[in-house]
Amino acid sequence: MNQMVTPKFGVGAPLRRKEDEPLLTGHGIYTGDYTPQGCLHGYVLRSAMAHAKISLGNVEDIRAMDGVRLVLTGAELAGKSMPCLGRPKQIDGTNFPIPEQPVLCSDTVRYVGDSIAFVVADNLDTARNAAEMLEVDYDPLDAVVGIENALAPGAVKVWPEFDSNVSFTFGQGDEAKTNEAFAVADKVVSIDLVNNRIVANYMELRGCVAEFSSESGRFKLTLGTQGGHGMRDTICGILDLPKEDLQVITPEVGGGFGTKGFCYREYPLTMIAAKELGHPVRWAGDRMDHFVTDAHGRDNLSHAELALDREGRILGLKVDVKAAMGAYLHQFGPFIPFVGTSMSSGLYDIPAVFAKVEGVYMHTVPTDAFRGAGRPEAAYLIERLIEKAGEETGLGPVEIRKRNFIRPEQLPYTTGTGRMYDTGDFAGHLDKALEVADWAGFRARQEASIAAGKYRGIGICSYVEACAFPGSEEATLELDAGGSLTLLIGTQTNGQGHATAYSQVVAEQFGVSIDDIEVIQGDTDRVRKGGGTGGSRSIPIGLPSVRDASVALVKKVKELAADKLEAGIEDLELESGVVRVVGTDQQVTLAEIVASAGETLKASEEVRQNEATYPNGTHICEVEIDPETGDVLVENYVIVDDFGVTVNPILLAGQVYGGTVSAISQALCEHTVYDDEGQLLTASLLDYQMIRAGDLPDIHFETRNIPSTTNAMGIKGAGEAGSIGGCASVMNAVQMALKEGAGVTEVIDMPATPLRVWDAIQGAG
Repeated sequence: MNQMVTPKFGVGAPLRRKEDEPLLTGHGIYTGDYTPQGCLHGYVLRSAMAHAKISLGNVEDIRAMDGVRLVLTGAELAGKSMPCLGRPKQIDGTNFPIPEQPVLCSDTVRYVGDSIAFVVADNLDTARNAAEMLEVDYDPLDAVVGIENALAPGAVKVWPEFDSNVSFTFGQGDEAKTNEAFAVADKVVSIDLVNNRIVANYMELRGCVAEFSSESGRFKLTLGTQGGHGMRDTICGILDLPKEDLQVITPEVGGGFGTKGFCYREYPLTMIAAKELGHPVRWAGDRMDHFVTDAHGRDNLSHAELALDREGRILGLKVDVKAAMGAYLHQFGPFIPFVGTSMSSGLYDIPAVFAKVEGVYMHTVPTDAFRGAGRPEAAYLIERLIEKAGEETGLGPVEIRKRNFIRPEQLPYTTGTGRMYDTGDFAGHLDKALEVADWAGFRARQEASIAAGKYRGIGICSYVEACAFPGSEEATLELDAGGSLTLLIGTQTNGQGHATAYSQVVAEQFGVSIDDIEVIQGDTDRVRKGGGTGGSRSIPIGLPSVRDASVALVKKVKELAADKLEAGIEDLELESGVVRVVGTDQQVTLAEIVASAGETLKASEEVRQNEATYPNGTHICEVEIDPETGDVLVENYVIVDDFGVTVNPILLAGQVYGGTVSAISQALCEHTVYDDEGQLLTASLLDYQMIRAGDLPDIHFETRNIPSTTNAMGIKGAGEAGSIGGCASVMNAVQMALKEGAGVTEVIDMPATPLRVWDAIQGAG
């Protein structure tokens, strides 16, 4: 049944997703559902060793096998390499060197999963069997895994031509001013933390189908992405193709989380094969491919110090981050810790800040953006440090925060790393979260846990993130001869509900149902340009353009209707697909207006934003620990967020819940483990644990919004917020429970698995 939409059902309305019915009834079309006629199948042979010299033996024999159509090796693809596009300047103003990441390795492999050969055959089984029969002569070389090992004196170098395994050094803030602040400090509090390496594990695995037309000389590539235009441009750079020669089609996408925003080797490989063979070529990854090839997230080793005066006010902050890059510098890999350390000071009024980050090579899968991309790492570090400062000063977790929060009257506020926070009331959302979480009643609940032989803790994280970075997104709205509305925009949904959110704004202007509006994304031929989806940008950046395009098209429609109805524009109203003169029965349909114009009516707008937005909020987590088993049970979870403006509370809650659960999962169980030889020990869901729904309580979520002044509609963005506020609140609660329950004084790192927690309890006696 269609939902009739009037203006009151625009921004802010809790409409259910229009996307859900086809997805829930099995009618969604994903990359895996697309198999064009004559399609061949590709398989990538991956390195079984983390570091070795290699040579291939029986390549010609494999090429001659029945059903095998093509074998590509590094020899055929010499000079073709994967790009690194995230390249900030180093602390000394220089560019850092970028080693080559070949599309196929020809002489050296540098992590388990590195690509060696691409075999195309009539079917997947033949391609796989043929690839596995390729004779690879490995000459093993020493490998190095782990940040500390890679930085140790005499460590094996991932790239022997460099002086060390340090790939770059970034710095932000004022080092001299920060040193001066520490010199006069009454107290210095420090912390060392590990931010554990994690794997995205989206539901839909990566895959692609490449087609080449000899008549047009153009390629079509179908795959799940977070933005087809960026993917097109990157691939064209690898293959030295004009951009107009590649069409990228993105059907439904079963989760992205940053990791589907990058170009992987299989995409140019299938295109090369499709052109050479004159047939469509498909590649479909399995779950193990995902673990050993798709970019991993996080993996930081951090040290931070706070300088405080005798009243517990912060004078300065020092941050030193070692960020694992893996064997190669991935597409945006170096940019992630750079943007993360720019958020080092959190919500606090810190006069002097200096943050340094070093990228570190090691023989592992490369790292890149994963939900939050550097900002969760920054929030985790400052919020665990501020918690420790509250303990060591005796002020406690609430007072230390309130004493140091940036106050509303200080806004807009520029941080020591150059971030400009525009609006917010940080103590306000903390107070509300404390009220909802019944902070005052915690001690009584803790006593009940003690009586039951359990430990109980409660933890806070008051976070801020930077998102919706400066930029723009063109929106084009068309009204066709049948009176139907079509929106074309270059963002890319991977489950967020874009079609519903965008349709709400169009429907508000046109007075139609959201089901009467078609939203087109994911086709670089139909959509002229686009910035894709990432960094919580789609709604804050895209929606103002959608709104302005809608207003512009309504103006055109009313101007044509005014001539037809012989009325003034101010006397017209739009509702249910007709334009009528207010208070009369004189009306004209949208279809009749288009017919009178003789062409499809359209309007395009592109609203530019010049500053990032800064969502912020407070998470409070309460846990209970069983000392006999080390199990951590999340008993209560409260979130109060400031997202500026809520476009659709149902969509918003889904984003916040998803991000928060991801963070809880990282905090309590997710862990990517390599052995000393670089073998990935957690290469499947048999070995890599993720949180389950039954492990979670109901999450309380509400907003306390203060509109942004940097965004045209006041929106701050929300897609990553849950992942940014989650980890520190969980781990602060775990730390408190262990300290007060078992006397654990050592800092516990993520993930707080039952074994780690039990070991900490035993170690404390």
